[in-house]
Amino acid sequence: MTQSRPTLAQMATEVLNCADGRAKTALSRAHAAAWRAARAGKAPEIAIGSAAPPLHPARPDQPALLHPREVPKRKPGSPQGRIALLHAVAHIELNAVDLHWDIIARFTHVPMPLGFYDDWVKSADEESKHFNLMCDCLESLDSHYGALPAHAGMWRAAEDTKDDLMGRLAVVPMVLEARGLDVTPGMIAIFRKAGMQQAIDALEEIYAEEVGHVAYGAKWFNFLCGRDNLDPKAEFHTLVQTYFHGALKPPFNEEKRADAGLPPDFYWPLADGEAPAYAR
Repeated sequence: MTQSRPTLAQMATEVLNCADGRAKTALSRAHAAAWRAARAGKAPEIAIGSAAPPLHPARPDQPALLHPREVPKRKPGSPQGRIALLHAVAHIELNAVDLHWDIIARFTHVPMPLGFYDDWVKSADEESKHFNLMCDCLESLDSHYGALPAHAGMWRAAEDTKDDLMGRLAVVPMVLEARGLDVTPGMIAIFRKAGMQQAIDALEEIYAEEVGHVAYGAKWFNFLCGRDNLDPKAEFHTLVQTYFHGALKPPFNEEKRADAGLPPDFYWPLADGEAPAYAR
């Protein structure tokens, strides 16, 4: 008797239940390759299916996860500070891998085009690559992921939006990942000043690909608003105020946000400080 092919939702849940970062991302990339091959007609079709994803993804014993206020602050001008910055980015990227597989596994009850799954599988694959790029940078500096404590609050947005696909799209790609577009150029400048080419190359690759992840969020958020005859801007403001804790923090990378389909009047009204006239 032949064993049935796993569904995409089962594959996603398998990634979520894998604890080790390198093993998780290897599994993620293998499943993404299998999905692409099936979609290209080069392998048997993979059904979307359904699964029971865990409320929290599996995590390695290290790093220790601390309340954000308890994570030690290190100045990025020092070698230790630059290692801490790379470690923080690695932690963000590992959470992003799980966030993208979680949106696939958790919301299969919401009818969506296959393109929705194509986009989030591609995003998960890219985030897996990003995590490994950061690990490679850390290991080149005689460190590793898990050597420092990390932020325990990274999964809160997923927990808060576990029953709301539109809320998930609003808060994760359109707020949290968009924030990455704002801060990554400054991080690249730190490593450029230190002459650390491996880190510069890795962060530039991450920066280029994160625009696409924010764009996927905006695309599918607008798709759902159109299907339900909702005003996207008003709905975005309501959902961010419901699920995101605190105001959005300028300065904003308006050019890259625009490239991703986020106009200023979406985020400026939710920000600390007065919005410029064009964003009201």
